[in-house]
Amino acid sequence: MADVARRAGVSSQTVSRVSNGHPGVVDATRRQVLDAMKELGYRPNSAARALKSGEFRTIGIILFTLSTTGNVRTLEAIATSAAEEGYAITLLPVAVPTQDEVRGAFTRLGELAVDAIIVIMEVHLLDAATVSLPPNIGVVVADSNAGDRYSVVDTDQAGGSREAVRHLLGLGHRTVWHLAGPADSFAAQRRADAWRATLEEAGREVPPPVRGDWSAESGYLAGLRLAGEPGCTAVFAANDQMALGLLRALHERGRAVPAEVSVVGFDDIPEAGSFIPPLTTVHQDFAEVGRRCVAGVLRQLRTDAVERGTTLVPTRLVVRGSSGPPPGA
Repeated sequence: MADVARRAGVSSQTVSRVSNGHPGVVDATRRQVLDAMKELGYRPNSAARALKSGEFRTIGIILFTLSTTGNVRTLEAIATSAAEEGYAITLLPVAVPTQDEVRGAFTRLGELAVDAIIVIMEVHLLDAATVSLPPNIGVVVADSNAGDRYSVVDTDQAGGSREAVRHLLGLGHRTVWHLAGPADSFAAQRRADAWRATLEEAGREVPPPVRGDWSAESGYLAGLRLAGEPGCTAVFAANDQMALGLLRALHERGRAVPAEVSVVGFDDIPEAGSFIPPLTTVHQDFAEVGRRCVAGVLRQLRTDAVERGTTLVPTRLVVRGSSGPPPGA
């Protein structure tokens, strides 16, 4: 810092202000300092900053898998939002979803020196793990039902599911079948519960759900079963990947979409409009989820307040070519 100050002809205090982005430095002086930093290859020492300020400017992320659309897009949004706030992220995937692995992940993050933690996982493991969090650390959980224990940010899973089912009923279908997600997923549970409740409220028969594992392959296998159900004219799939497999199975079995069977998905992945036919689906705003997760942990850091409760990000139905009236309507 002293070398930069000498090269720029300013005080070390001015170099510190420029380095930390403080206002009050005139533009010409700021440019002199930045030019001197570049010439000398100067980079602020983050470890020294952390010792002085008590902040590491790093957010730890714990998650189970990068194989699902929701996790990848939420993580991308978190990383972007954190960078905009001047924070880095430390990613710690949990290889096997067990209580011991969750405990170990929190321990490792504590050792890696982070200011806050965002958790993207099924919260029943988080609750059961009896983890010991580092003091004065903010925690936000994405996609869970942990509002009484932690601050939660999630999309409106139930609202989006109700809108999907009502859309199909409004087209004239007598009932709606459901291609559900994994039994241990809270997101899948909320979508299935809303599907069932919407049918019951409308006085419609509730068909037995067919379960998949979020993958297109599981959707294909489920679709082979649903294609053999003569009364199945509409299917609400719990995610777009399973809907993709379902479309393939219906095509192979000669069930035209949407002339014979309508299909609605959930997620609105970038490829959804390129399916054959283009997929009607529930759009989730993953970017907004990521922004609110980062804003939540930083707010806790800055106010030293522990937050609880759930923030829901609205969803919306995107109607495309895979849904239409039932045969003969």
